[in-house]
Amino acid sequence: MMAGWRLVGVLSFLVAAMAAGLVISHGGDVEGLRVAIRATARTSLVLFVLAFTASALVELLPSEATRWQRRNRRYFGVSFAVSHFIHLGVILALASVDQALFWKLTNISTIVLAGSAYLFIAAMAATSFDRPAAWLGPRKWRLLHLIGGWYIWISFAIAVGKRVPLDRFYWPMGALVLAAAIVRLLAMSRRGRRQAVIGAS
Repeated sequence: MMAGWRLVGVLSFLVAAMAAGLVISHGGDVEGLRVAIRATARTSLVLFVLAFTASALVELLPSEATRWQRRNRRYFGVSFAVSHFIHLGVILALASVDQALFWKLTNISTIVLAGSAYLFIAAMAATSFDRPAAWLGPRKWRLLHLIGGWYIWISFAIAVGKRVPLDRFYWPMGALVLAAAIVRLLAMSRRGRRQAVIGAS
């Protein structure tokens, strides 16, 4: 099964090719950019969830598949960063082509929320490499990835949640966002109970 940096390369190529293909197939017009934005939002969410739930799933449902997912958590995270920066690139392209539509679809508060998420994404991607991770140190690394992971989850929950009532396209994404949080919280609860039992013995 594919793994490691090769997985990152293949996933990044596929997302970039998909986005370019969607834009080109629509003649580079606004509709093509909007289709590519929606498609890269979906790939970003799937890749984020694979990284976000990796440790929790292997604890709740240990199997070869979940162990493979956890071994490749770093690479799913980096692939998510690539996908989401491609997503950002297409959004900026839309803003340059049709500023009026861009501001109709977004607002300052959304830009601030998304911008903060991108700062976390960049920092987490950078510390997925050994040297920056060693410079940061294990405690700060864990704190960055814990806070950053949940902040990115919140940004997805807000972005997807406000669209779920308006467009059925977002229903599966909403379900995936919710499932990711449930999986993480169930794993945290199980770890808490286990530690309580160990502490009481």
